Amino acid sequence: MRPYIFTEIEKKWQNRWQEQKSIIGSKACTTTDTPKYYLLNMFPYPSGSGLHVGHYMGYVASDILARYYKHNGYHVLNPMGFDAFGLPAEQHAIQTGRHPAITTAKNIEKYTAQLNQVALDFDWDQSVNTSDPAYYKWTQWIFLQMFNAWYNTATQKAAPIDTLIQEFARHGNTKVQAACDDHTPIFSAEEWGTYTETEQQTKLLHYRLAYLKDSIVNWCEGLGTVLANEEVKDGLSERGGYPVTRKKMKQWSLRMTAYAERLRADLDSLDWPLSTKEMQRNWLGKSEGAEITFRVQGQRGETIMVFTTRPETIFGACFIALAPEHPWVHFMAKKTGDVELMTYIEQSQNRSDRSRLAETNFLSGVFVGACVIHPFTGAPLPIWVADYVLPNYGSGAIMGVPAHDKRDYIFAQSFDLLTLPVIESTVLIEDGPYEAPEGKMINSDFLNGLSVSEAAKKVVQILTQKKIGRYKVNYRLQDPIFSRQRYWGEPFPIYYKENGLPYPLAASQLPLVLPAVSSYTPNQSGAPPLGNAANWSTPEGYPLDLHTMPGWAGSSWYFLRYMDPHNTATFLSKEKEAYWKGVDFYIGGAEHATGHLLYARFWTKLLYDLGHIAIHEPFPRLLHQGLIQKLTAIVYRLKDKNVFVSAGLISEYDVMPIYIPTAFVEKEVVDLKALKNWRPDFADACFLLEGGIYICGGKMEKMSKSKHNVVDPEQVIAEYGADALRLYLMFLGPLEQSKPWDLSGIEGSFRFLNKAWRFVHHAKATWTTTALDQATLKIMHQTIKNVTHAIQKCSFNTAISSLMICLNRLATCEQVTPSIVADFILLLEPFAPYIAAELWETIGKTGSIRAVTFPLWDETYLEEKTFTYPIAVNGKVRTKMVFEFNIPPMTIEKAVLANEVIQKWVAGKSPKKVVVVPNKMVNIVV
Repeated sequence: MRPYIFTEIEKKWQNRWQEQKSIIGSKACTTTDTPKYYLLNMFPYPSGSGLHVGHYMGYVASDILARYYKHNGYHVLNPMGFDAFGLPAEQHAIQTGRHPAITTAKNIEKYTAQLNQVALDFDWDQSVNTSDPAYYKWTQWIFLQMFNAWYNTATQKAAPIDTLIQEFARHGNTKVQAACDDHTPIFSAEEWGTYTETEQQTKLLHYRLAYLKDSIVNWCEGLGTVLANEEVKDGLSERGGYPVTRKKMKQWSLRMTAYAERLRADLDSLDWPLSTKEMQRNWLGKSEGAEITFRVQGQRGETIMVFTTRPETIFGACFIALAPEHPWVHFMAKKTGDVELMTYIEQSQNRSDRSRLAETNFLSGVFVGACVIHPFTGAPLPIWVADYVLPNYGSGAIMGVPAHDKRDYIFAQSFDLLTLPVIESTVLIEDGPYEAPEGKMINSDFLNGLSVSEAAKKVVQILTQKKIGRYKVNYRLQDPIFSRQRYWGEPFPIYYKENGLPYPLAASQLPLVLPAVSSYTPNQSGAPPLGNAANWSTPEGYPLDLHTMPGWAGSSWYFLRYMDPHNTATFLSKEKEAYWKGVDFYIGGAEHATGHLLYARFWTKLLYDLGHIAIHEPFPRLLHQGLIQKLTAIVYRLKDKNVFVSAGLISEYDVMPIYIPTAFVEKEVVDLKALKNWRPDFADACFLLEGGIYICGGKMEKMSKSKHNVVDPEQVIAEYGADALRLYLMFLGPLEQSKPWDLSGIEGSFRFLNKAWRFVHHAKATWTTTALDQATLKIMHQTIKNVTHAIQKCSFNTAISSLMICLNRLATCEQVTPSIVADFILLLEPFAPYIAAELWETIGKTGSIRAVTFPLWDETYLEEKTFTYPIAVNGKVRTKMVFEFNIPPMTIEKAVLANEVIQKWVAGKSPKKVVVVPNKMVNIVV
């Protein structure tokens, strides 16, 4: 018997499959009599460092499912593509002058080779690349659908902008129910008819689902672009660690808030992890309350609108707090020239939302020098600017009720402001606020004696009657900013006329391809990199938009394009969508719960509203693969010097942690020579040592390139083979749980493959064609059942365990039949395709194993025909005996009394009673 040499076997089958260039079930198919199954993975960004073993967790899982369903006659779509627009390629271009497309293509080639190395049976003929003009033509087209649409809140659907224009011509906007900008002006049909084109287009921008507005953004000078909140940590860019400031810029935004309620309500219908649905609900952040108008004291007609979820506490309002970004704050700062106020505004705006909300002991603020009038008592309430109020919550203005809100209480304590309880409780004001929404109202005029819920309703009713407030549903969700000041992204299909307003390109002009530029950095005037392009304008000479779309643009709809990737007439044909009917099962990371998953749901609903697709949810079933964790290595640098402090000394210094490659560390000791050669900033650094060595810190964390703790899969494959890596990843534990990486564990998977190899070769040399005993058949059919159910439930570790148990039992059999061996190889194939293909050929099978039907179990072999009875004497079990089912109790009794062990315990006495409970137990009473 030749040994199991995985290097030869895997290379042989890689070449064989490449030559065949056919994957069972992957070709385009629209026959209605073929059942379909659409599996989807979150597609990767192709970075230069390639994939690490953690990436394979979800990919191998989906590959097992794809192979299983193909074995069962399904037409499976299991595609793979690349989210190819991204900052790393752009930064590389800035540093080297090399076009990002060149780097991206090289990285895609590396990723594809790595994925094929592990026998991932992806449908490469269905692949997409978001940076390919043939793909982003349709991303641009979808953007135009948004630009040319508005959201009708009466029908709760998006509609073409032409329908809104028709309504304006008939009735103006007095009866329009729409998601639009705050303070959108009211006009009549007659006024609309007199407006110039510029005036009409300006009014329409208030309603478009893709619109321009001045936004407070995270500006990173070092990267030359705006960053999303999740790309900023502690005031620094997540990539590169560059300082980030907050500034106002005109940006494209998408009116995603119009879909907030649908996004929240439709979560109930999804088969998703509960934690993910809860994360989305929290991100959407539905709040019910009231908008209240406060009149500014001494300023005729000047008001401040406040949102509160606790309108019943209106009489407990002791101050008004505004976000530093609030327009009225800027108006006052400019009007008064208050240096303290202007300084505070600037400092606060450069703090991230996270840090502004993190304060727990002291909250900062500045008194504006003005008051508002309480709408019921007429008392003056001081107006403060405070950075614990965020511009994106409500209207960026709150009424401070210190007695019943923790943060208001801390703020009041910080500045010795009045605190007035308005809900009866046993909590003393000195001990903190009473935040429970229950109790009787006190100190509240006409609300006294009412319950909290009764008071809330009454306040809203009176506010509405007096026209100084109204009931309001508010969401934490904000319209996402859709502009990036980068080169490597989708150009906006927008040009600007002399009036400075945006106009859409015609669909026939798409794709608008990225131009060649002289530099990938902003130009001398500060314009984005597209400002460095020659003749970046329409044929008529109108300037084109200089921004590009964010990285998540292409990933918000790629799952639709997979169904029809080569269609040049439309982004997805009705016929292909009717056949595939969308994704059946999505496997991907939980870290995308409030980013990609929300954006994809939003884009899907919008395309559904406009009649372009028939599904309104992209991913009915979702599973998150667990993270692969590995110990990180951390060094500590002084915050103000290029000096690194050993871990045991950091309590004496103010340090910042920096991750370094774990390859530089052995038993917590850092190889300083390797570290100094790693990056220029370490080359001339000083190191404070302990006993002549540098000790690093570390913790078990997600395997990540940014944390430099990744494991190169090619090294693992070179030592153990791709099949062993696949088995090990799936055998680590339940798919959805995170697991620590321990290379020693792969030895067990490797031994199992060797044992399977020996079993098949030995069985082939000795097998029989005569009928097998029931016990052997039961082993095989029980394994088929267990593995099938485990695959269907994605319990792959359980399936592998069943295969291991089965192999151990079959290996003890002197002879097995060819069908037993074939069934075992078929069960193994989804998990270890290389060795399975080789063993299939070894036992004389022709044709592809992937085209063979998955084994079916026969319940008749699993039926128990005997029962093992515990035999007790005076209630104590003394032995066990096996009897066939349904044997008469009297026969059992005679056999039990004749048993040598029982005779010993009965000791010649005549039993008083023998109790036989069928298929349960026997008890002899003496």
